[in-house]
Amino acid sequence: VLSFIIFICYIASLAASFMMAPLLEFLLALFLFFAYASKLNEKFKGVHWPLADFLRCVTAAIIYFAISIAAVSKYSDGASKAAGVFGFAATIVFAVDFYITFNDLVTFLKQGSSDSPEGHKTE
Repeated sequence: VLSFIIFICYIASLAASFMMAPLLEFLLALFLFFAYASKLNEKFKGVHWPLADFLRCVTAAIIYFAISIAAVSKYSDGASKAAGVFGFAATIVFAVDFYITFNDLVTFLKQGSSDSPEGHKTE
């Protein structure tokens, strides 16, 4: 929701060149939401879903921080300032999500490495 609000703010501002990053992040978040909701993560075991979510959070936090600094410092209209403030809030939200997802990723990777070597020898 926050990514969509930032996208709308960038459309209405002079900093419209930054609108692609929130749009892509919104679509990626929507895809991962529906993938988890429809249990695609259980059907497609070849994709490391926690890693995909982890990478999305890290890149989103970095990109939102960078474009928020540019929008607040370079443009003076209200919509750009609002998009920048919402972008800083999104940076914090994605950083918290990054921390939570990192813990899930560590648990996911520990489960994969806890297989016994005897099981692999029999195969």
